[in-house]
Amino acid sequence: MNETERKKECRTIDTPKNRSRLLAELTSHIGGHNAIGMAELYETVFERTWTHRINDTRILRHLITDMRRDGVPICSASSQDGGGYYIAAAGSELTNYLRRDKRRALGILARGARIKKISLPNYLGQIKLEMEVGDDGGSDEAA
Repeated sequence: MNETERKKECRTIDTPKNRSRLLAELTSHIGGHNAIGMAELYETVFERTWTHRINDTRILRHLITDMRRDGVPICSASSQDGGGYYIAAAGSELTNYLRRDKRRALGILARGARIKKISLPNYLGQIKLEMEVGDDGGSDEAA
């Protein structure tokens, strides 16, 4: 699927109806111990079964990402038995989720810094400057 097709697909799934269904289901899954698996959540939100766990549920992940971008605190956990999505039961659950998310993001940025053979603080400074001038990173000379 190319970028244009992906954006079109995301627009068709990010609807008030789908957002409402997702939030309604997640309100029944408060706390990490009550997380709902992606496949089950997909079937509830979109009212159809999935045939390919990764490809079919991609639209659910896009919807969750869009809602998180809008500030909806949807947490997720992965575990050997599957993990899933949930709404934090307490502030500490949300704090822990955000800490894991930040650690993951910093790990990705640290890898980029190592590839560029510069320190992470220098790399973060470069990224900050690029963002301030509105560069999307597409003109990175090391790409």
